[in-house]
Amino acid sequence: MGSNGIRFSISDLSPPAARVMPTIYQDRCGISLYDAQYQSGQKAAIPQSIIDEVLAALLRFKRTCEDFQVRHDHVRVVATEATRTAINSDDFRHQVEEATGWKVEMLAKEEEGRIGALGVASSFGSVKGLVMDLGGGSIQITWMVSENGQVKTSPKGSVSFPYGAAALMMRLREVTTDGHDSLRDEMSANFQKALQDLDIPDTLTQEADDEGGWALYLSGGGFRGWGYILMSLHSVSPYPIPIINGFRVPRLSFGSDLEEHSDLESTFRISSRRASQVPAITFLIKALTQSIPSMSYIHFAQGGIREGLLFSSLPASIRSQHPLITATQIYAPPSTASLVRILESSIPQPGHSDPSVDPPATLTCPEMLTSIVHLLHAHASFPKDIRAAAALRSTTTGLLGNAHGLSHVDRCLLALALCERWGGEVSPTEDQYLPTMQELAGPRASWWANYVGRAAGGIGEVFPTGVVRAGEEDMLKVEVGWTSVMKKGNIQESIDFRISTGINGVESAAETWRHDLEKVGKRKNWIGGRDGWGVKVSANIRPWKE
Repeated sequence: MGSNGIRFSISDLSPPAARVMPTIYQDRCGISLYDAQYQSGQKAAIPQSIIDEVLAALLRFKRTCEDFQVRHDHVRVVATEATRTAINSDDFRHQVEEATGWKVEMLAKEEEGRIGALGVASSFGSVKGLVMDLGGGSIQITWMVSENGQVKTSPKGSVSFPYGAAALMMRLREVTTDGHDSLRDEMSANFQKALQDLDIPDTLTQEADDEGGWALYLSGGGFRGWGYILMSLHSVSPYPIPIINGFRVPRLSFGSDLEEHSDLESTFRISSRRASQVPAITFLIKALTQSIPSMSYIHFAQGGIREGLLFSSLPASIRSQHPLITATQIYAPPSTASLVRILESSIPQPGHSDPSVDPPATLTCPEMLTSIVHLLHAHASFPKDIRAAAALRSTTTGLLGNAHGLSHVDRCLLALALCERWGGEVSPTEDQYLPTMQELAGPRASWWANYVGRAAGGIGEVFPTGVVRAGEEDMLKVEVGWTSVMKKGNIQESIDFRISTGINGVESAAETWRHDLEKVGKRKNWIGGRDGWGVKVSANIRPWKE
Protein backbone atom coordinates (compact mmCIF):
# COMPACT_ATOMS: atom_id res chain seq x y z
CA MET A 1 0.00 0.00 0.00
CA GLY A 2 1.82 3.07 -1.30
CA SER A 3 1.15 6.77 -1.19
CA ASN A 4 -0.32 7.04 -4.69
CA GLY A 5 -2.11 3.70 -4.97
CA ILE A 6 -2.47 0.12 -3.78
CA ARG A 7 -1.02 -2.67 -5.90
CA PHE A 8 -2.10 -6.29 -5.79
CA SER A 9 -0.16 -9.13 -7.35
CA ILE A 10 0.35 -12.88 -7.28
CA SER A 11 3.76 -14.18 -8.40
CA ASP A 12 5.19 -17.62 -9.10
CA LEU A 13 8.63 -18.09 -7.52
CA SER A 14 9.00 -21.76 -8.43
CA PRO A 15 11.86 -23.02 -10.65
CA PRO A 16 13.01 -22.59 -13.33
CA ALA A 17 11.69 -19.05 -13.90
CA ALA A 18 11.93 -17.69 -10.33
CA ARG A 19 14.63 -15.13 -11.26
CA VAL A 20 12.24 -13.24 -13.53
CA MET A 21 9.43 -13.53 -10.94
CA PRO A 22 6.54 -14.32 -13.32
CA THR A 23 3.36 -12.44 -12.40
CA ILE A 24 0.22 -14.55 -12.50
CA TYR A 25 -2.16 -11.77 -11.53
CA GLN A 26 -1.89 -8.04 -10.95
CA ASP A 27 -4.24 -5.18 -10.30
CA ARG A 28 -4.12 -1.65 -8.96
CA CYS A 29 -6.53 0.38 -6.88
CA GLY A 30 -6.13 4.11 -7.47
CA ILE A 31 -6.65 5.16 -3.84
CA SER A 32 -4.11 7.78 -2.81
CA LEU A 33 -3.60 7.45 0.92
CA TYR A 34 -1.43 10.57 0.77
CA ASP A 35 -4.10 12.75 -0.87
CA ALA A 36 -6.73 11.35 1.49
CA GLN A 37 -4.85 12.87 4.43
CA TYR A 38 -4.61 16.33 2.85
CA GLN A 39 -8.10 16.86 1.44
CA SER A 40 -8.54 20.04 3.48
CA GLY A 41 -5.02 21.32 2.82
CA GLN A 42 -3.90 20.33 6.32
CA LYS A 43 -2.87 16.87 7.41
CA ALA A 44 -5.74 14.87 8.91
CA ALA A 45 -6.56 11.26 9.68
CA ILE A 46 -7.37 8.89 6.82
CA PRO A 47 -11.18 9.27 6.46
CA GLN A 48 -13.29 6.23 7.32
CA SER A 49 -14.82 6.35 3.83
CA ILE A 50 -11.34 5.83 2.34
CA ILE A 51 -10.58 3.04 4.82
CA ASP A 52 -13.81 1.33 3.75
CA GLU A 53 -12.72 1.54 0.10
CA VAL A 54 -9.35 0.02 1.00
CA LEU A 55 -11.01 -2.81 2.94
CA ALA A 56 -13.34 -3.57 0.01
CA ALA A 57 -10.38 -3.74 -2.38
CA LEU A 58 -8.43 -6.01 -0.01
CA LEU A 59 -11.39 -8.35 0.45
CA ARG A 60 -11.79 -8.57 -3.31
CA PHE A 61 -8.10 -9.48 -3.59
CA LYS A 62 -8.51 -12.06 -0.82
CA ARG A 63 -11.17 -13.78 -2.92
CA THR A 64 -8.78 -13.71 -5.89
CA CYS A 65 -6.02 -15.30 -3.79
CA GLU A 66 -8.40 -18.05 -2.72
CA ASP A 67 -9.38 -18.73 -6.34
CA PHE A 68 -5.68 -19.01 -7.24
CA GLN A 69 -5.22 -21.28 -4.20
CA VAL A 70 -2.62 -19.01 -2.60
CA ARG A 71 -1.88 -20.13 0.94
CA HIS A 72 -3.03 -17.66 3.62
CA ASP A 73 0.47 -17.49 5.14
CA HIS A 74 1.97 -16.66 1.72
CA VAL A 75 0.13 -13.34 1.53
CA ARG A 76 1.94 -10.18 2.65
CA VAL A 77 0.37 -6.76 3.06
CA VAL A 78 3.14 -4.17 3.08
CA ALA A 79 2.65 -0.47 3.73
CA THR A 80 4.95 2.49 3.17
CA GLU A 81 5.16 6.12 4.23
CA ALA A 82 1.55 7.26 3.83
CA THR A 83 0.39 4.53 6.21
CA ARG A 84 3.44 4.79 8.46
CA THR A 85 2.96 8.51 9.12
CA ALA A 86 -0.86 8.59 9.19
CA ILE A 87 -2.40 10.09 12.32
CA ASN A 88 -4.70 7.06 12.63
CA SER A 89 -2.18 4.50 11.38
CA ASP A 90 -2.79 2.08 14.26
CA ASP A 91 -6.55 2.12 13.79
CA PHE A 92 -6.25 1.78 10.02
CA ARG A 93 -3.97 -1.26 10.26
CA HIS A 94 -6.17 -2.82 12.95
CA GLN A 95 -9.23 -2.53 10.70
CA VAL A 96 -7.32 -4.20 7.86
CA GLU A 97 -6.34 -7.13 10.07
CA GLU A 98 -9.84 -7.48 11.50
CA ALA A 99 -11.45 -7.54 8.05
CA THR A 100 -8.97 -9.74 6.18
CA GLY A 101 -6.96 -11.66 8.78
CA TRP A 102 -3.80 -10.19 7.24
CA LYS A 103 -1.38 -8.25 9.43
CA VAL A 104 -0.01 -5.09 7.83
CA GLU A 105 3.79 -4.96 7.67
CA MET A 106 5.20 -1.47 8.13
CA LEU A 107 8.40 -0.64 6.28
CA ALA A 108 10.66 1.72 8.19
CA LYS A 109 11.88 4.74 6.23
CA GLU A 110 15.38 3.32 5.75
CA GLU A 111 14.06 -0.17 4.97
CA GLU A 112 11.73 1.25 2.34
CA GLY A 113 14.73 2.59 0.45
CA ARG A 114 16.65 -0.70 0.75
CA ILE A 115 13.73 -2.82 -0.47
CA GLY A 116 13.04 -0.38 -3.29
CA ALA A 117 16.69 -0.66 -4.32
CA LEU A 118 16.38 -4.46 -4.42
CA GLY A 119 13.42 -3.98 -6.75
CA VAL A 120 15.75 -2.09 -9.06
CA ALA A 121 18.34 -4.88 -8.77
CA SER A 122 15.69 -7.36 -9.91
CA SER A 123 15.04 -5.26 -13.00
CA PHE A 124 18.45 -5.65 -14.62
CA GLY A 125 21.11 -8.29 -15.14
CA SER A 126 23.56 -6.08 -13.25
CA VAL A 127 23.50 -2.64 -11.65
CA LYS A 128 26.32 -0.21 -10.83
CA GLY A 129 25.42 3.33 -9.87
CA LEU A 130 23.01 5.50 -7.95
CA VAL A 131 19.46 4.33 -7.24
CA MET A 132 16.43 6.54 -6.57
CA ASP A 133 12.88 5.48 -5.72
CA LEU A 134 10.20 8.16 -6.06
CA GLY A 135 6.94 7.68 -4.19
CA GLY A 136 4.06 10.00 -3.52
CA GLY A 137 5.40 11.31 -0.22
CA SER A 138 9.16 10.84 -0.42
CA ILE A 139 12.19 9.97 -2.49
CA GLN A 140 14.92 7.55 -1.36
CA ILE A 141 18.50 7.65 -2.58
CA THR A 142 21.32 5.12 -2.24
CA TRP A 143 24.09 3.52 -4.30
CA MET A 144 24.15 -0.06 -5.54
CA VAL A 145 26.43 -2.69 -7.01
CA SER A 146 24.46 -5.78 -8.07
CA GLU A 147 26.44 -8.56 -9.73
CA ASN A 148 26.20 -12.35 -9.80
CA GLY A 149 23.40 -12.44 -7.26
CA GLN A 150 25.24 -10.30 -4.71
CA VAL A 151 23.65 -6.93 -3.97
CA LYS A 152 25.63 -4.27 -2.14
CA THR A 153 24.15 -0.96 -1.05
CA SER A 154 25.19 1.73 1.38
CA PRO A 155 25.71 0.42 4.92
CA LYS A 156 23.60 3.39 5.97
CA GLY A 157 20.68 2.10 3.93
CA SER A 158 19.16 4.98 2.00
CA VAL A 159 18.59 8.67 2.57
CA SER A 160 14.97 9.78 2.39
CA PHE A 161 13.62 13.24 1.61
CA PRO A 162 9.99 14.53 1.60
CA TYR A 163 10.13 15.28 -2.11
CA GLY A 164 7.68 12.66 -3.38
CA ALA A 165 5.52 13.63 -6.35
CA ALA A 166 2.40 14.47 -4.34
CA ALA A 167 4.33 16.07 -1.48
CA LEU A 168 6.35 18.23 -3.85
CA MET A 169 3.19 19.38 -5.63
CA MET A 170 1.94 20.64 -2.29
CA ARG A 171 5.22 22.38 -1.50
CA LEU A 172 5.19 24.14 -4.87
CA ARG A 173 1.64 25.38 -4.25
CA GLU A 174 2.66 26.75 -0.87
CA VAL A 175 5.54 28.90 -2.16
CA THR A 176 5.47 31.75 -4.63
CA THR A 177 7.25 31.57 -7.97
CA ASP A 178 10.06 33.62 -6.43
CA GLY A 179 10.46 30.89 -3.81
CA HIS A 180 11.02 28.17 -6.38
CA ASP A 181 14.72 28.96 -6.68
CA SER A 182 15.29 28.65 -2.95
CA LEU A 183 13.36 25.36 -2.85
CA ARG A 184 15.40 23.99 -5.74
CA ASP A 185 18.60 25.08 -4.01
CA GLU A 186 17.43 23.36 -0.82
CA MET A 187 16.76 20.14 -2.70
CA SER A 188 20.05 20.23 -4.58
CA ALA A 189 21.98 20.83 -1.37
CA ASN A 190 20.21 17.92 0.31
CA PHE A 191 20.91 15.60 -2.64
CA GLN A 192 24.59 16.57 -2.64
CA LYS A 193 24.86 16.00 1.10
CA ALA A 194 23.15 12.62 0.72
CA LEU A 195 25.81 11.51 -1.76
CA GLN A 196 28.47 12.45 0.77
CA ASP A 197 26.72 10.69 3.65
CA LEU A 198 26.12 7.40 1.78
CA ASP A 199 29.81 6.35 1.86
CA ILE A 200 30.03 5.63 -1.86
CA PRO A 201 32.98 3.26 -2.51
CA ASP A 202 35.98 4.84 -4.23
CA THR A 203 35.91 2.08 -6.84
CA LEU A 204 32.34 2.98 -7.81
CA THR A 205 33.22 6.68 -8.01
CA GLN A 206 36.24 5.89 -10.19
CA GLU A 207 34.15 3.74 -12.49
CA ALA A 208 31.63 6.56 -12.87
CA ASP A 209 34.50 8.89 -13.83
CA ASP A 210 35.78 6.38 -16.36
CA GLU A 211 32.31 5.96 -17.89
CA GLY A 212 31.71 9.67 -18.28
CA GLY A 213 29.35 10.06 -15.34
CA TRP A 214 27.06 8.25 -12.95
CA ALA A 215 24.59 5.65 -14.11
CA LEU A 216 21.28 6.56 -12.51
CA TYR A 217 18.60 3.90 -11.91
CA LEU A 218 15.09 5.20 -11.25
CA SER A 219 11.98 3.48 -9.93
CA GLY A 220 8.60 4.60 -8.65
CA GLY A 221 5.48 5.70 -10.47
CA GLY A 222 6.52 9.33 -10.88
CA PHE A 223 9.81 8.44 -12.51
CA ARG A 224 8.18 5.77 -14.67
CA GLY A 225 5.68 8.37 -15.89
CA TRP A 226 8.58 10.66 -16.77
CA GLY A 227 10.16 7.77 -18.64
CA TYR A 228 7.03 7.23 -20.74
CA ILE A 229 7.01 10.94 -21.61
CA LEU A 230 10.66 10.75 -22.71
CA MET A 231 9.82 7.61 -24.68
CA SER A 232 7.14 9.55 -26.57
CA LEU A 233 9.73 12.24 -27.40
CA HIS A 234 12.45 9.78 -28.43
CA SER A 235 14.29 10.34 -31.73
CA VAL A 236 13.15 6.84 -32.77
CA SER A 237 9.43 7.38 -33.32
CA PRO A 238 7.23 5.60 -32.70
CA TYR A 239 9.43 4.05 -30.07
CA PRO A 240 9.17 0.29 -30.71
CA ILE A 241 9.43 -1.17 -27.18
CA PRO A 242 6.43 -0.02 -25.08
CA ILE A 243 7.85 -1.40 -21.82
CA ILE A 244 9.32 1.01 -19.28
CA ASN A 245 11.70 -1.44 -17.64
CA GLY A 246 15.10 -1.27 -19.32
CA PHE A 247 14.41 2.02 -21.12
CA ARG A 248 17.33 4.43 -20.89
CA VAL A 249 18.22 7.96 -21.99
CA PRO A 250 21.41 10.06 -21.91
CA ARG A 251 21.63 12.96 -19.49
CA LEU A 252 20.83 15.60 -22.12
CA SER A 253 17.47 13.94 -22.83
CA PHE A 254 16.68 13.36 -19.16
CA GLY A 255 15.97 17.02 -18.42
CA SER A 256 13.84 17.64 -21.53
CA ASP A 257 11.79 20.83 -21.58
CA LEU A 258 8.11 19.88 -21.81
CA GLU A 259 6.66 23.35 -22.22
CA GLU A 260 5.72 22.63 -25.86
CA HIS A 261 3.99 19.37 -24.94
CA SER A 262 0.77 20.48 -23.30
CA ASP A 263 -1.35 17.43 -24.15
CA LEU A 264 0.42 15.03 -21.79
CA GLU A 265 -2.74 13.05 -20.96
CA SER A 266 -2.74 11.67 -24.50
CA THR A 267 0.72 10.20 -23.96
CA PHE A 268 0.82 6.42 -23.63
CA ARG A 269 0.57 5.29 -19.96
CA ILE A 270 0.14 8.84 -18.60
CA SER A 271 -3.02 9.17 -16.51
CA SER A 272 -4.61 12.49 -15.69
CA ARG A 273 -3.26 12.21 -12.15
CA ARG A 274 0.26 11.51 -13.40
CA ALA A 275 -0.01 14.38 -15.89
CA SER A 276 -0.95 16.73 -13.05
CA GLN A 277 2.26 15.75 -11.25
CA VAL A 278 4.54 16.51 -14.22
CA PRO A 279 5.37 20.09 -13.09
CA ALA A 280 6.54 18.74 -9.72
CA ILE A 281 8.55 15.92 -11.32
CA THR A 282 10.07 18.40 -13.79
CA PHE A 283 11.10 20.53 -10.83
CA LEU A 284 12.62 17.48 -9.14
CA ILE A 285 14.54 16.49 -12.31
CA LYS A 286 16.07 19.97 -12.58
CA ALA A 287 17.18 19.79 -8.95
CA LEU A 288 18.73 16.37 -9.57
CA THR A 289 20.63 17.45 -12.66
CA GLN A 290 21.83 20.50 -10.77
CA SER A 291 23.14 18.41 -7.86
CA ILE A 292 24.50 15.50 -9.95
CA PRO A 293 25.87 17.23 -13.06
CA SER A 294 27.95 14.22 -14.07
CA MET A 295 25.52 11.57 -15.36
CA SER A 296 26.00 9.13 -18.23
CA TYR A 297 22.75 7.22 -18.71
CA ILE A 298 19.50 7.21 -16.78
CA HIS A 299 17.86 3.77 -16.60
CA PHE A 300 14.16 3.31 -15.79
CA ALA A 301 13.07 0.30 -13.73
CA GLN A 302 9.70 -1.33 -13.26
CA GLY A 303 10.89 -2.90 -10.03
CA GLY A 304 9.92 -1.21 -6.78
CA ILE A 305 8.82 -2.32 -3.33
CA ARG A 306 6.82 -5.31 -4.60
CA GLU A 307 9.65 -6.64 -6.75
CA GLY A 308 12.20 -5.86 -4.04
CA LEU A 309 10.31 -7.94 -1.48
CA LEU A 310 10.14 -10.88 -3.89
CA PHE A 311 13.78 -10.54 -4.96
CA SER A 312 14.96 -10.41 -1.34
CA SER A 313 13.30 -13.78 -0.72
CA LEU A 314 15.29 -15.53 -3.46
CA PRO A 315 18.58 -17.27 -2.66
CA ALA A 316 21.76 -15.85 -4.18
CA SER A 317 22.01 -18.86 -6.50
CA ILE A 318 18.75 -17.79 -8.19
CA ARG A 319 19.43 -14.04 -8.06
CA SER A 320 22.72 -14.68 -9.89
CA GLN A 321 20.92 -16.12 -12.93
CA HIS A 322 20.84 -13.81 -15.93
CA PRO A 323 17.26 -12.72 -16.73
CA LEU A 324 17.71 -13.41 -20.46
CA ILE A 325 18.69 -17.03 -19.89
CA THR A 326 16.02 -17.61 -17.24
CA ALA A 327 13.24 -16.07 -19.34
CA THR A 328 14.05 -18.25 -22.36
CA GLN A 329 14.99 -21.46 -20.51
CA ILE A 330 11.59 -23.10 -20.91
CA TYR A 331 12.05 -23.13 -24.69
CA ALA A 332 15.58 -24.60 -24.60
CA PRO A 333 16.28 -27.43 -27.08
CA PRO A 334 17.74 -30.70 -25.75
CA SER A 335 21.27 -30.03 -27.05
CA THR A 336 21.56 -26.38 -26.03
CA ALA A 337 25.23 -26.53 -24.99
CA SER A 338 26.34 -28.07 -28.30
CA LEU A 339 24.25 -25.65 -30.37
CA VAL A 340 25.65 -22.64 -28.47
CA ARG A 341 29.21 -23.80 -29.18
CA ILE A 342 28.40 -24.16 -32.89
CA LEU A 343 26.84 -20.68 -32.95
CA GLU A 344 29.86 -19.18 -31.17
CA SER A 345 32.16 -20.76 -33.74
CA SER A 346 30.12 -19.12 -36.52
CA ILE A 347 30.93 -15.57 -35.38
CA PRO A 348 34.28 -13.97 -36.29
CA GLN A 349 36.38 -12.91 -33.34
CA PRO A 350 37.51 -9.29 -32.81
CA GLY A 351 41.11 -8.30 -33.33
CA HIS A 352 41.48 -7.44 -37.00
CA SER A 353 42.58 -4.14 -38.59
CA ASP A 354 39.30 -2.23 -38.09
CA PRO A 355 37.69 -2.62 -34.62
CA SER A 356 34.70 -0.52 -35.68
CA VAL A 357 33.58 -3.46 -37.81
CA ASP A 358 33.58 -5.96 -34.91
CA PRO A 359 30.26 -7.37 -33.69
CA PRO A 360 28.98 -5.61 -30.52
CA ALA A 361 29.70 -7.45 -27.29
CA THR A 362 26.04 -7.16 -26.24
CA LEU A 363 25.14 -9.42 -29.18
CA THR A 364 27.93 -11.99 -28.86
CA CYS A 365 27.99 -12.40 -25.07
CA PRO A 366 27.17 -15.90 -23.76
CA GLU A 367 23.83 -14.77 -22.34
CA MET A 368 22.56 -13.45 -25.69
CA LEU A 369 23.81 -16.40 -27.74
CA THR A 370 22.34 -18.88 -25.25
CA SER A 371 18.99 -17.10 -25.41
CA ILE A 372 19.01 -17.19 -29.22
CA VAL A 373 19.62 -20.94 -29.09
CA HIS A 374 16.90 -21.37 -26.47
CA LEU A 375 14.43 -19.75 -28.87
CA LEU A 376 15.84 -21.37 -31.99
CA HIS A 377 12.74 -23.52 -32.55
CA ALA A 378 10.19 -21.60 -30.44
CA HIS A 379 8.32 -20.37 -33.53
CA ALA A 380 8.69 -23.52 -35.63
CA SER A 381 5.04 -24.46 -35.11
CA PHE A 382 3.81 -21.09 -36.42
CA PRO A 383 2.63 -20.77 -40.03
CA LYS A 384 5.61 -20.02 -42.24
CA ASP A 385 4.02 -16.71 -43.26
CA ILE A 386 4.33 -15.21 -39.77
CA ARG A 387 7.35 -16.90 -38.19
CA ALA A 388 9.69 -13.95 -38.81
CA ALA A 389 7.06 -11.42 -37.65
CA ALA A 390 6.18 -13.44 -34.53
CA ALA A 391 9.89 -13.71 -33.69
CA LEU A 392 10.32 -9.96 -34.22
CA ARG A 393 7.51 -9.23 -31.77
CA SER A 394 8.48 -11.99 -29.34
CA THR A 395 10.43 -9.74 -26.98
CA THR A 396 7.75 -7.06 -26.65
CA THR A 397 4.24 -8.46 -27.08
CA GLY A 398 5.09 -12.12 -27.62
CA LEU A 399 6.79 -14.91 -25.70
CA LEU A 400 8.98 -12.61 -23.58
CA GLY A 401 6.59 -9.70 -23.19
CA ASN A 402 6.13 -10.42 -19.47
CA ALA A 403 9.78 -11.28 -18.75
CA HIS A 404 11.11 -9.08 -15.94
CA GLY A 405 14.69 -7.83 -15.95
CA LEU A 406 15.46 -7.41 -19.66
CA SER A 407 17.02 -4.23 -21.02
CA HIS A 408 15.76 -2.64 -24.22
CA VAL A 409 19.12 -3.42 -25.84
CA ASP A 410 18.55 -7.11 -25.07
CA ARG A 411 14.96 -7.07 -26.31
CA CYS A 412 15.91 -5.26 -29.51
CA LEU A 413 18.93 -7.35 -30.54
CA LEU A 414 17.27 -10.65 -29.63
CA ALA A 415 14.17 -9.74 -31.67
CA LEU A 416 16.21 -8.76 -34.73
CA ALA A 417 18.33 -11.93 -34.59
CA LEU A 418 15.29 -14.19 -34.16
CA CYS A 419 13.46 -12.46 -37.00
CA GLU A 420 16.40 -13.11 -39.32
CA ARG A 421 16.68 -16.68 -38.06
CA TRP A 422 13.36 -17.22 -39.89
CA GLY A 423 14.46 -15.38 -43.03
CA GLY A 424 13.71 -11.79 -42.00
CA GLU A 425 10.78 -11.35 -44.40
CA VAL A 426 7.82 -9.70 -42.69
CA SER A 427 4.40 -8.71 -43.95
CA PRO A 428 3.41 -5.10 -44.74
CA THR A 429 1.86 -4.84 -41.26
CA GLU A 430 5.40 -4.98 -39.81
CA ASP A 431 7.00 -2.65 -42.39
CA GLN A 432 7.10 0.24 -39.93
CA TYR A 433 8.03 -1.79 -36.86
CA LEU A 434 11.14 -3.53 -38.24
CA PRO A 435 12.88 -0.28 -39.33
CA THR A 436 12.25 1.34 -35.94
CA MET A 437 13.85 -1.65 -34.19
CA GLN A 438 16.84 -1.38 -36.54
CA GLU A 439 17.05 2.36 -35.93
CA LEU A 440 17.02 1.77 -32.18
CA ALA A 441 19.81 -0.80 -32.44
CA GLY A 442 21.86 1.23 -34.92
CA PRO A 443 23.16 0.10 -38.34
CA ARG A 444 26.19 -1.87 -37.09
CA ALA A 445 24.34 -3.81 -34.39
CA SER A 446 21.37 -4.40 -36.73
CA TRP A 447 23.54 -5.93 -39.44
CA TRP A 448 25.35 -8.14 -36.97
CA ALA A 449 22.01 -9.24 -35.52
CA ASN A 450 21.05 -10.27 -39.07
CA TYR A 451 24.32 -12.18 -39.44
CA VAL A 452 23.93 -13.98 -36.11
CA GLY A 453 20.29 -14.71 -36.94
CA ARG A 454 21.25 -16.23 -40.29
CA ALA A 455 23.98 -18.29 -38.62
CA ALA A 456 21.42 -19.52 -36.07
CA GLY A 457 18.97 -20.25 -38.87
CA GLY A 458 21.55 -22.46 -40.57
CA ILE A 459 22.10 -24.37 -37.35
CA GLY A 460 18.33 -24.80 -37.05
CA GLU A 461 18.26 -26.23 -40.60
CA VAL A 462 20.96 -28.78 -39.79
CA PHE A 463 19.42 -29.70 -36.43
CA PRO A 464 15.67 -29.11 -36.88
CA THR A 465 14.73 -30.80 -33.59
CA GLY A 466 17.45 -29.15 -31.53
CA VAL A 467 19.04 -32.56 -30.96
CA VAL A 468 22.75 -33.07 -31.67
CA ARG A 469 23.36 -36.80 -31.56
CA ALA A 470 26.42 -38.34 -29.97
CA GLY A 471 29.51 -37.55 -32.02
CA GLU A 472 27.73 -35.18 -34.45
CA GLU A 473 29.19 -32.00 -32.95
CA ASP A 474 32.65 -33.32 -33.88
CA MET A 475 31.37 -34.07 -37.40
CA LEU A 476 30.43 -30.44 -38.08
CA LYS A 477 33.34 -28.08 -38.51
CA VAL A 478 32.75 -24.35 -38.81
CA GLU A 479 35.66 -22.00 -39.44
CA VAL A 480 35.28 -18.26 -39.73
CA GLY A 481 37.79 -15.46 -40.03
CA TRP A 482 38.49 -12.05 -41.52
CA THR A 483 40.01 -11.22 -44.86
CA SER A 484 41.09 -7.80 -46.10
CA VAL A 485 41.14 -6.63 -49.70
CA MET A 486 42.17 -3.34 -51.28
CA LYS A 487 39.33 -1.88 -53.32
CA LYS A 488 39.37 1.59 -54.89
CA GLY A 489 42.21 2.59 -52.61
CA ASN A 490 40.45 1.48 -49.44
CA ILE A 491 40.90 -1.63 -47.32
CA GLN A 492 37.62 -3.52 -47.08
CA GLU A 493 37.01 -6.22 -44.51
CA SER A 494 35.05 -9.34 -45.35
CA ILE A 495 34.06 -12.50 -43.48
CA ASP A 496 35.36 -15.87 -44.67
CA PHE A 497 32.93 -18.60 -43.53
CA ARG A 498 33.68 -22.28 -44.16
CA ILE A 499 31.55 -25.33 -43.37
CA SER A 500 32.47 -28.99 -43.61
CA THR A 501 30.39 -31.84 -42.28
CA GLY A 502 30.36 -35.61 -42.17
CA ILE A 503 26.78 -35.88 -40.90
CA ASN A 504 24.70 -37.89 -43.33
CA GLY A 505 21.66 -36.30 -44.91
CA VAL A 506 22.37 -32.64 -44.07
CA GLU A 507 23.98 -31.60 -47.37
CA SER A 508 20.94 -29.59 -48.47
CA ALA A 509 20.65 -27.88 -45.07
CA ALA A 510 24.35 -26.97 -45.16
CA GLU A 511 23.92 -25.48 -48.64
CA THR A 512 20.97 -23.37 -47.39
CA TRP A 513 23.15 -22.22 -44.50
CA ARG A 514 25.94 -21.20 -46.88
CA HIS A 515 23.58 -19.41 -49.25
CA ASP A 516 21.79 -17.46 -46.53
CA LEU A 517 25.03 -16.22 -44.97
CA GLU A 518 26.33 -14.97 -48.31
CA LYS A 519 22.98 -13.32 -48.92
CA VAL A 520 23.12 -11.27 -45.71
CA GLY A 521 26.54 -9.96 -46.82
CA LYS A 522 25.36 -8.66 -50.20
CA ARG A 523 25.30 -4.87 -50.41
CA LYS A 524 21.61 -4.74 -51.33
CA ASN A 525 20.87 -6.45 -47.99
CA TRP A 526 22.98 -4.12 -45.88
CA ILE A 527 21.24 -1.89 -43.34
CA GLY A 528 20.33 1.17 -45.36
CA GLY A 529 20.86 -0.52 -48.73
CA ARG A 530 23.93 -0.50 -50.95
CA ASP A 531 25.33 2.65 -49.37
CA GLY A 532 24.45 1.53 -45.85
CA TRP A 533 26.28 -0.58 -43.26
CA GLY A 534 27.31 -4.19 -43.69
CA VAL A 535 30.14 -6.62 -44.30
CA LYS A 536 30.68 -8.87 -47.30
CA VAL A 537 30.45 -12.58 -46.50
CA SER A 538 32.13 -15.33 -48.48
CA ALA A 539 30.70 -18.72 -47.46
CA ASN A 540 31.90 -22.08 -48.75
CA ILE A 541 31.30 -25.76 -48.11
CA ARG A 542 34.51 -27.77 -47.83
CA PRO A 543 34.85 -31.54 -48.28
CA TRP A 544 34.72 -33.44 -45.01
CA LYS A 545 37.99 -34.89 -43.78
CA GLU A 546 38.19 -37.31 -40.87
